[in-house]
Amino acid sequence: MKIGLVDYGGGNLRSVHNAIHDLGHDPRVVASPDCFADVTHIILPGQGEFGDVMARLNERGLAAPLRDWIAAGKPYFGICVGYQILFESSDEAPDVSGLGIVKGRCVRFKDVPGRKIPQMGWNGAKPANPGSPFWKGLGAEPYFYFVHSYYPVPEDDTWSISETDYDGEKFVASVGKGQVFACQFHPEKSQDAGLALLTNFLCC
Repeated sequence: MKIGLVDYGGGNLRSVHNAIHDLGHDPRVVASPDCFADVTHIILPGQGEFGDVMARLNERGLAAPLRDWIAAGKPYFGICVGYQILFESSDEAPDVSGLGIVKGRCVRFKDVPGRKIPQMGWNGAKPANPGSPFWKGLGAEPYFYFVHSYYPVPEDDTWSISETDYDGEKFVASVGKGQVFACQFHPEKSQDAGLALLTNFLCC
């Protein structure tokens, strides 16, 4: 098993690297298209704005090989914006196309009196597909660490792995099919639950 961390010049690679290292693996950096040939699993720790992340991926020639990798069903784990870019578009950058692996778009939390945006902190995630191997051993509502203002809305419910409620607004917190998994929360900052989720991905 050779785990690659996608470096597009903006993600938080250090904390994800440390989490993978804690699981007994030494991840490699994937910063150019030719690096894909050297790994068996891809993790994209996205951070920042949808349009900026897609621009950086395109500038480095990473978007097309990423799209091909995911479409082929190879092991992919997307975190935060690495989750959002699987979708076709985002209201955060309406003129920018995502990878288009999952039909749907990303929307912003509604402005409601008393609701803080972004959501920042710990929140529960309830399984929408309890039989998914990605959710093995995680229980009825593990808590993960979130930092986001936008979230994806998949058109196909069969992609949904878990759901979260933030102050009355429910959204799909993670999706997965085959060997492709992605989540809005940060498993690398989510202690035991996050490490368990990463372990499940590596075992799928």
